[in-house]
Amino acid sequence: MGGPMFVKQLTVGAMGVCCYIVGCTRTGKGAVIDPGGDEERILSEVKKAGLSIEYIIATHGHADHVCGNRRLKEASVAPIVMHEADAVFFARPEVISYFSMLGLEASPPVDVQVLDGDVISIGDEKLQVIHTPGHTPGGICLYNAPDLFTGDTLFVGGLGRTDFPGGSHSELMASIANKLMILPPETVVWPGHGYGGSRSTIAEEKRTNPYLL
Repeated sequence: MGGPMFVKQLTVGAMGVCCYIVGCTRTGKGAVIDPGGDEERILSEVKKAGLSIEYIIATHGHADHVCGNRRLKEASVAPIVMHEADAVFFARPEVISYFSMLGLEASPPVDVQVLDGDVISIGDEKLQVIHTPGHTPGGICLYNAPDLFTGDTLFVGGLGRTDFPGGSHSELMASIANKLMILPPETVVWPGHGYGGSRSTIAEEKRTNPYLL
């Protein structure tokens, strides 16, 4: 093994999305999670890290997290990965029309649809898919101990909004309580936006997140 997983956090796009470049240091295989804009900068950081993009992974289907998918796919020919429920939901014409108001490009069709418990292998590294509906029907977190990429399910000191189509506050609270808070306390939380900070831990969120107390 070539040591711990490579993780690079970039804040991208007009909506300040936390995009992640992750990779296996031994094989040079990598993935980009939530390319929400600034695609050339993302590609340049991938190159600088010496990685090849094997997957483009969406934690959910909102346009601010997937608007860079087309450009990254063109550059890398890597498949776009999303949970089955969001792949279906965000392909519905009325949903496309609602989110087009953001003025951001929707994702091209999803190539790989994943479900809870699936594993995305990147070289020696394995990202486990944890389905955390609530912010969207097919929202996911990605876990490779100690790293947890939470998308818009959990922020530092906050959680995802549930007032968009497909959102459910009760589902989101259940997802966080039953899927994320059971992980080891030292688990590093890498959020989908840096609203309250760029990273945290499960222990810290249990102790200080006002929405979870």
